[in-house]
Amino acid sequence: MTEAEKALSAHERLTALRDVYDLLDEVRLRPGMWVRDGSLRHLDSMLVGYRIALAVHGVEEPFDFWSPGGRSPFSRWLERRMGEQTSLGWSTVIERSAEATGRPALELFFELLDEFRDECRGGSRKRVPR
Repeated sequence: MTEAEKALSAHERLTALRDVYDLLDEVRLRPGMWVRDGSLRHLDSMLVGYRIALAVHGVEEPFDFWSPGGRSPFSRWLERRMGEQTSLGWSTVIERSAEATGRPALELFFELLDEFRDECRGGSRKRVPR
């Protein structure tokens, strides 16, 4: 993040978001502000709300985290990456894996998100430095 971006108010940063990945970069910067107790289920709910808002407002945007009536692209990728198929949803799969390895779930999510973006989105999006 540049010094100019840091100087922007929270409102200005939010109005400058271009897509869900920009939103996730904001979450990565300030996870405690966005995700209660670091719960990926809360993040998942927030992303479902984001997708619904896109539909309500007629905004066309590729969306990898929720697909009505089927598995999302991120869920399908995660199943291949983890080597298991489940109907539990990506947030539960990652939370269980994080718990089993003693890692924070949000940390694991963002690590997997970076892999997903590199493999499936060509890594063309900038990532916020950690």
